[in-house]
Amino acid sequence: MHQFIADYLSKFIHIPFAVDMNGKHLHVGEGKPEFTVTIHQELSKKDLLTSTTLALGEAYMNGVIEVDRDLYEVLDLFLGNMESFHREKADGKKMYHLNQTKKHQKEEVTSHYDIGNDFYEKWLDESMSYSCAYFKNNTDTLYEAQCNKVHHILDKLQLKEGMTLLDIGCGWGFLLKIAVKEYGVKGVGITLSKEQYRKCQADIKNEGLQEQLSVELMDYRDLKKSGYEFDRVVSVGMIEHVGRGQYEEFLSCADAVMKPGALFLLHYISGHKEHWGDPWIKKYIFPGGMLPSLREIIYLLPTYHFYTLDVESLRRHYNKTLLCWRKNYLEHACEIRKEKGEAFFRMWDAYLASCAAAFQNGVIDLHQILMSKGINNDLPMNRVI
Repeated sequence: MHQFIADYLSKFIHIPFAVDMNGKHLHVGEGKPEFTVTIHQELSKKDLLTSTTLALGEAYMNGVIEVDRDLYEVLDLFLGNMESFHREKADGKKMYHLNQTKKHQKEEVTSHYDIGNDFYEKWLDESMSYSCAYFKNNTDTLYEAQCNKVHHILDKLQLKEGMTLLDIGCGWGFLLKIAVKEYGVKGVGITLSKEQYRKCQADIKNEGLQEQLSVELMDYRDLKKSGYEFDRVVSVGMIEHVGRGQYEEFLSCADAVMKPGALFLLHYISGHKEHWGDPWIKKYIFPGGMLPSLREIIYLLPTYHFYTLDVESLRRHYNKTLLCWRKNYLEHACEIRKEKGEAFFRMWDAYLASCAAAFQNGVIDLHQILMSKGINNDLPMNRVI
């Protein structure tokens, strides 16, 4: 087993490392080991050959695997070689993941976002923004970078006082609050998370925004019968939850509530290629989550008469955002271990570290696509920002 593990790992770890198992130490590769993997009990060969990320992810969660170096640093050394990982053969059902009924999607969303606001408050910044920040300066704090991100989006949307703005998947409402307070628009947010909804409602009341802002518990598919009509639409980190095979419906629902010439900014984590998703992430972090590639979204836009105005990658910004979150998370390690247990703590640490490494290595990206519904010749001819 010791040699099997060393040979297995060396297929995608192309630097020197060491394996400690059953009292035996094996040096793999030439040169000083970059890190040592300690394995406390035998791993299933079948599991390893079925899915690298699921087998190793579960082993790390359960304390079966340890590394003697910071987890992010270790993952950053080899996640760029994910094409060499063992993966389950993606059949048609897995690839397209059609089981996205409203009930099913609500269960998936709440399983992640309704862990408790107190949990997210420990490691997000005071804006409670759970999406990629925008670091205009190296010295920006996480909160400053999240404010930058909101203004970056709202400036792209070219808001004017009195406009109406819809946020599909509004989270805890920070973007909408900035929009109504600083840009003078009227906002509506929709979410499936009861925890997010409750906080939004409380904030709206406490900050006296009832006339300018409302938030509803609503599935995006109900927009078509909502009667709403908006000048601007934004969606940040939402389309990743709808599932391949549902992107068309998502875009159709956005189109249904947009005025002619309205602008739509779609901000989302994108896969470099089309893939049905990582099995460990889907099982433990984002059930049903799937990352559309940039090309498959761009391909669909003309069907709904959307004209692409601007595309921007913020990949490295998300790497830095995740490293900030992880730093905050580790600072609350004792509390989280006590409240959630060791396996949960290690699971979320692995999630934050692996996502940061995946962005750093270009396995995943973050794109903002700005589009108009039909032709809009009233916009400035030059790029706004």
